[in-house]
Amino acid sequence: MLSRLTRPQKLAGLAVPAAALLATAAFAPLPFSVAQPGMTADVLGENKGTQVITISGAPVRETSGQLRMTTIEATSPDTRVGLPDVIDSWFSTDRAVMPRDAVYPSGGDVEEIERYNEKQMEESQDEATRAALDYLDRADENIDVTLELADVGGPSAGLLFSLGIVDKLNGDGSGGDLTGGRVVAGTGTIDAAGTVGPVGGVPLKTQAARRDGATVFLVPKAECADARTELPEGLRLIPVTTLKGAVRALTDLEKGTGKVPSC
Repeated sequence: MLSRLTRPQKLAGLAVPAAALLATAAFAPLPFSVAQPGMTADVLGENKGTQVITISGAPVRETSGQLRMTTIEATSPDTRVGLPDVIDSWFSTDRAVMPRDAVYPSGGDVEEIERYNEKQMEESQDEATRAALDYLDRADENIDVTLELADVGGPSAGLLFSLGIVDKLNGDGSGGDLTGGRVVAGTGTIDAAGTVGPVGGVPLKTQAARRDGATVFLVPKAECADARTELPEGLRLIPVTTLKGAVRALTDLEKGTGKVPSC
């Protein structure tokens, strides 16, 4: 004999599996990473006691101001991120939930991912050096550039590396500094042709930049909208698409000439 449930009984019966699903979701690992503003480093100076940019084979300028590359800190690839972590981060301005695949390459263990990020950093440094020397028309000279940045992986410091090399070798081209004595921060990949690419995590990087004294932030133009979200007070955004455009914008800002682009 089959019993027939009334509507309240049906709802009560459905509530048990629904609650079970919610409980499971609350504790099940999700394919996300939780990120927050990370360290920044002045590529014109030292990081952890080591000069970031070392140049031999050509005279190097004394520089003022700072060019700070920016980072985010994310939960490790093997960290379990659950629903409470995600919900908590949604209500925080200094944390963000990002798809794990957007932070780490998929399919590898922690050691493989670390090796991948280190390789990306090495390739980024090579591209940044080539882009800077080509921009200065000095690629055929016997100039040796060494870039050292401990405990940082990935390609997103490429633009700042290139700008640091340009500033040390040439400044603004007329005896001044690219920074104009300011603390300038930024992010962006760069290829050997000097094209700047997007990186992700920009709202967190702007917070790291302002925390460490920056008043100007160079952002890949494609990420202007992201950069404007949670933008710290007192931080000016300058969109860039190429190394040449970034140098021109900083020079115009320093000299007070030309129209400096904005997001």
